[in-house]
Amino acid sequence: MAFVHLHNHTEYSLLDGATKVYDMVKRAADLGMPAVAITDHGVMSGVPELADACDKVKAETGTWVKPIFGCEIYFTTDSSLKKEGKQKLHHMILLAKNNTGYHNIVKLVSESHVDNFYYRPRTTFEMLEKYSEGVIATSACIAGIIPRCVDAGKIDEAIEWAKKLSALYEPGDFYIELQDQGITSDAGKTQRELNQQLTEIANHLGLKTIATNDFHYLVQEDAQAQDVMLCIGTNQTINQEKRFKFPNDQFYMKTEEEMRAALKDFPEACDNTIEVAEKCNVELERDPILPKFPLPEGETEESWFRKRVQEGLFKRYGDPVPEHVQKQADYEMQVIIDQGFPAYFLIVQEYIEWARSQGIGVGPGRGSAAGAIVAYAMGITDLDPLPNGLMFERFLSPERVEMPDIDVDFEQGRREEVINHIKDVYGEDHVSQVITFGTLQAKNAVRDAARVLDYPYSTGDRICKMIGNELGITIDQALETNPDLAKAYEDEPDVHAVIDAAKSIEGHVRGEGVHACATIICRDPMADHVPMKRDTKGGGIITQYDGHYTPDLGLLKMDFLGLRTLDVLSIACRNIEERYGTKIIPEEIPTDDEKAFELMQSGNMDGLFQVEGALYVSLFKRLPPKQFSDVVASIALNRPGPLESGMVEDYIKAAKNPEAVHYYDDRLRGILEETHGTMVYQEQIMQISMVMSGFSAGKSDKLRKAMGKKKLDVMRGLQADWDSGAVENGYSLEVAQQIWQDAEKFAKYAFNKSHSAAYAILVMRTAYLKAHYPNEFMAAVLTSYMGSNDKLIRYIASANHNGTPVLPPDINSSSLEFTPVDGGIRFGLAGVRGVGEKVVQAIIEEREANGPFTSLHDFVNRVDSSCYNRKTLEALIKSGAFDSTGYTRKQLMYFVDETSLLDDAAKRQKDKSAGQVSMFDMFADDPDAGFVEDIPDPDGVEWDKRTKLTFEKEILKMYVSDHPLSPYENYLSRTNKYTMTELNERDTSIKNIKCAGMVSDVNVKRTKRNTLMATFNLEDLAGSIECICFDYEKVSDVLEEDAVVTVRGKFEVSDRANQLIGYEIEKLELTEEQQNVKPVCMELQVQSNELNALSSSRLLDILKTHPGNDPIVLFVAQTDGSRMRAELPLTINARDHMLKADLHDLFGREIWKAS
Repeated sequence: MAFVHLHNHTEYSLLDGATKVYDMVKRAADLGMPAVAITDHGVMSGVPELADACDKVKAETGTWVKPIFGCEIYFTTDSSLKKEGKQKLHHMILLAKNNTGYHNIVKLVSESHVDNFYYRPRTTFEMLEKYSEGVIATSACIAGIIPRCVDAGKIDEAIEWAKKLSALYEPGDFYIELQDQGITSDAGKTQRELNQQLTEIANHLGLKTIATNDFHYLVQEDAQAQDVMLCIGTNQTINQEKRFKFPNDQFYMKTEEEMRAALKDFPEACDNTIEVAEKCNVELERDPILPKFPLPEGETEESWFRKRVQEGLFKRYGDPVPEHVQKQADYEMQVIIDQGFPAYFLIVQEYIEWARSQGIGVGPGRGSAAGAIVAYAMGITDLDPLPNGLMFERFLSPERVEMPDIDVDFEQGRREEVINHIKDVYGEDHVSQVITFGTLQAKNAVRDAARVLDYPYSTGDRICKMIGNELGITIDQALETNPDLAKAYEDEPDVHAVIDAAKSIEGHVRGEGVHACATIICRDPMADHVPMKRDTKGGGIITQYDGHYTPDLGLLKMDFLGLRTLDVLSIACRNIEERYGTKIIPEEIPTDDEKAFELMQSGNMDGLFQVEGALYVSLFKRLPPKQFSDVVASIALNRPGPLESGMVEDYIKAAKNPEAVHYYDDRLRGILEETHGTMVYQEQIMQISMVMSGFSAGKSDKLRKAMGKKKLDVMRGLQADWDSGAVENGYSLEVAQQIWQDAEKFAKYAFNKSHSAAYAILVMRTAYLKAHYPNEFMAAVLTSYMGSNDKLIRYIASANHNGTPVLPPDINSSSLEFTPVDGGIRFGLAGVRGVGEKVVQAIIEEREANGPFTSLHDFVNRVDSSCYNRKTLEALIKSGAFDSTGYTRKQLMYFVDETSLLDDAAKRQKDKSAGQVSMFDMFADDPDAGFVEDIPDPDGVEWDKRTKLTFEKEILKMYVSDHPLSPYENYLSRTNKYTMTELNERDTSIKNIKCAGMVSDVNVKRTKRNTLMATFNLEDLAGSIECICFDYEKVSDVLEEDAVVTVRGKFEVSDRANQLIGYEIEKLELTEEQQNVKPVCMELQVQSNELNALSSSRLLDILKTHPGNDPIVLFVAQTDGSRMRAELPLTINARDHMLKADLHDLFGREIWKAS
């Protein structure tokens, strides 16, 4: 005989099931079970993974395990679906007998979630009846309605329910379920007693029984791991007595022998599982379900697609279209038509055109779609693929039929408008966002395990720090690579226990979320094809299937990405048009602008797309971009893989020494010349295989994928064709083999050129705007980050440093957002705390209607008093918004606090609105009346600097007009090896570090050891870092708000937030002389053979391009061991990273030290 498990829970029964789908199928194969079911609680999320796992196990072992798709639903007897109190819900198993049944269960599960959710997704009797065709049902576990009635002694009621439920389904398709894990019921009955009574009911009604084990984990040893997952889900600990837990360790995937032994009195129940399995035959549908595109009358998808492409070709290239362009377009159109995807391109083109018509910024394209001339012609991408060496086959190949994947960027702030438009076009129930599942990575597993096992937070935190921050590292890998962790695991029982528990749950699904950008558009209502549910946080309707599986099921998945850079471009162009009347269209910005390249060469790249940061500054100093292709290459190269492999160094050396560049064979020069003989792009490997070895475009793409993913079996099959094809085309075998070796080495680092090139367009657009309109561009950058203080502080510091000062808000020149003005950028009035948008609009309207405000008195008389109050005026004054009126902030606050200014103004406005005319109103506008309001003159008395800046920061959440650390700027630049921003972005810890800065946000806490500790922020002029001091009593007199201190301690990188642990904290008090710190002397140490006329000239040029206040001394080591010393007649900036990068580039090593 045989046996099949039909009631099973995987990890998609979130934090309740602990079975991996693949492991379940593999164990079924190993146990000789012909099928296995998935019946998770209320969801069908694991269905596509089960189908794939069965295919995978068949490929690996030759054994076919049939997948059975189902769900354990929550049945309610309350058809009115009240939403009050805690309702009694009963379990019930539904299995798909055929594809009709599969679709019915999908619809039922969707309706239970979307319409009936109340604590659980609820299913009514009427729903079971409506969706019964093609379904097999069972009475489920002890929580089913029939077993519950039996347990309560209500046998007649149990029989009645068995009759009602079985009548819903085809004869023989409702089964009574028997289980025996050795537990007792609520009424104290054994499962054997219950099974006996259930069997009697089945026999009485002519129903069959089936045996199940309701397993929640794979093997018996996994019971503890499942218990840990339960504790995570219920937010409890193992040691809590009254908590939800399973009664024993019998809920695992038992062998047939174990199942027959457990239910030895009911052998037919085990036999009947085979009958059920044989009945269930579902094939998941994989054909494309593209939505129907609304076509003009008389057009087909193919004809309209061809027309739209041809229109675009005329627009892009003129009429007639060049022959080679038309030929490529005809080829691409035919591939797209043959594969059935014209509607896909029409759909994408329509929503992009709609977005542009609404003034919504759209990206130039991303990913491999940029290689299609069809996409370029239709306006889907903005980059001509032909002159840029991009390949259509990297996107779609005639030799592989896959759904196209075109991701589109929109302005972050307006992305939702595009999604709503799609819902309007195709129907709201035809459009959905996509679920994602978060899994327990190493450190999260450790933190959860430590909490569940009731260890203090510090235990888990210590283990996490030893695991480190390598992306994707597993606990086992960390134990292998970190001897400290391995020793703690061996020697410390607590660490051992936590790590063992963490390893048992590592990689399991922990929770669900919503994909940030994926959207599905379906031909039919979504629930016809995919089970749906409500997002547990936002309430929106999402799929139950992960986005990885939806394209395989024929569904059209599109990624609508929100890209802040597009917001910046739109705002910057609006700023430019408002100030100068010049209309700039981002799509028309050139990619070869000289000033844009000069800007990048200077290192002034904050705010630019993709290329801001120290890595790009260093790269562009060593290899200045002079043309668009240089920027494309830099994006492909500046990634961890190429940087760590030495590929970047090889590229730079080749670029700087053209004579040494080789192309293997001169016939390949055209492919490799732009990257100086280095294979940087995946497309280059494809092109070489086509030119040299005669590969078809599709075959070259197959090679690209095999090399990139290290599929050795596929590579071996292609290598013979590579060699033989090269020899047939007149290339030497040695050259072919050398290129293969190099290609194999670089393939895993080679980048998609289409993606790089599309990104480079945005780099050039942002660089152009910053180079030509710095104030307008940086104002846009700052506006895009309103509400994100850390980013604002960083970009304000950058703007100030690069000659675009950010000025305090001003009632006469600020707008709602950051505003470009002649002297720099005005802080936006919306950024002033306590000043709402309504107030700002009233200020701007009055200012534009009747001119600038001359004083606070003028302001309160003119602006509607219902729009503001005392707090509003206080915020505007303390932020500096009235500075331009000539009054000090202190005097203005005196007017507000100590005079009747506000009351008088409010009364005048009230009288005026009531029709009562005062003497002031009668004569104030008459210059001959001699009646003027008595406004005191400015007295020039201001708060001290610290008080003024403290108030400013309180209102703006940052310093704008000045900074308390300004007197310390020179000292900080020499004392702090890293800025606070650099520390926050750093991914490696530092054992010993010294930092100086200003203290803020001090928070003192009492520890479990009854000592005081403190957390605080340490600020420099451009950012802050979190700090912690465990011995607060020792530094309490120093650790005060706004104190300037030096901190010595340890810097730690954490997955939560980087932090500085301070061991020594001292107050920093500098004399005026110390504030103007003595310059740092930079010493350069070189060998005599390293200096010649060329290198000496280059050295001098480098030093001249980095001016500063620091002297420089050159030491030249002679061959006889002596050393020559020369003080050079110029000064430089010894802390300039770009200077060091240039020196390293010239000499190939670090030749400097500071003294």
